[in-house]
Amino acid sequence: MFDYESLKLIWWLIIGILLIGFAVTDGMDMGVGGLLPFVAKDDTERRVVINTIAAHWDGNQVWFITVGASLFAAWPMVYATAFSGFYFAMMLTLFCLFLRPLGFDYRSKIDSPTWRYNWDKALFVGSMVPSLVFGVAFGNLLQGVPFSFDEFMRVTYTGSFLALFNPFALISGVVSVSMMLMHGATWLSMRTDEHVAARSAKAAQIFSAVLVVSFSLAGLMIATSIDGFIIQNTIDPLALAQPTTTKVVVTATGAWLNNFNAHPILWLLPTTGIVMAVIAGLLARFKPGGLAFTASALSIAGVILTMGFSMFPFIMPSSSMPNHSLTLWDAVSSEKTLNIMLIVVVVFLPIILCYTAWCYKKMWRTVTREEIEDNNYTSY
Repeated sequence: MFDYESLKLIWWLIIGILLIGFAVTDGMDMGVGGLLPFVAKDDTERRVVINTIAAHWDGNQVWFITVGASLFAAWPMVYATAFSGFYFAMMLTLFCLFLRPLGFDYRSKIDSPTWRYNWDKALFVGSMVPSLVFGVAFGNLLQGVPFSFDEFMRVTYTGSFLALFNPFALISGVVSVSMMLMHGATWLSMRTDEHVAARSAKAAQIFSAVLVVSFSLAGLMIATSIDGFIIQNTIDPLALAQPTTTKVVVTATGAWLNNFNAHPILWLLPTTGIVMAVIAGLLARFKPGGLAFTASALSIAGVILTMGFSMFPFIMPSSSMPNHSLTLWDAVSSEKTLNIMLIVVVVFLPIILCYTAWCYKKMWRTVTREEIEDNNYTSY
């Protein structure tokens, strides 16, 4: 179908699109879970909030699973190295994610305010901790991860779990959390009525401002104090995976901005992330909130694409052995594997998009307090 070089680029784009799909859909669910204790003041209002995503949250998890499967199949070295370097962080994320299906399914099994309140706290933890850890992980990628390979391509990680939570990574975590909360708030502002919608609109304004400030601060740090990675030699884009022998990598402060300086049109990406966040906050107060939600989704896309294009062609740089850094050119599966996977994506991704759109269309409504009270035993 395509030559090896094109397939490598195509799969870099596909995984980027899948990450955006995950952040827009499942990120919305996490944002709603994170807002649950703040925009809802009693059990009925919390049930209103939960029922806006009750029909969609498990379907949205498909994006998360698809991202993991794509990493495993397209970039196996990245997958293996990430699980070595971020093992405890990933285990923390997975165990917190376990709380989400349990919380949704069990909170209304017993008609007890205490029982439901405790499960609501579980939903909050299961939403916010993964959002924070995802941001921290991407912040560490931008700084480089301390790993290296031996002659048998066995990876050695020399960092620690606590070292992941450094200042820049924590700022990246704030970017991630505020992004999810802003997105969840714009969703609630158009799917609920009266008091919950009003509180959600205020939350959208607050967290859109937090996103703009934290994202701008992260960009300033990247420009002035964070070392980026540069490939000094020419890499054969048609070569097989040989991440330890084919490149010479050096680091320099502000190097992550090189792609933007070489191609000024890329500055539209961070601009989109900031401008659309501002627009989302401003529009959230208006009913219906579809424009605010769209602006929020575009802001998320702008933030993720900013990171992707700043690191290009790096996927997982190594701070301890820069020459062992993993890039989209030398850390991928075989040409045959990428071709087969591309066929699978061309067939199944439209199916996922179609049934997801159908579900949202069929379940679309404003969830009200009266609906919950009238359907006490059928709603979450």
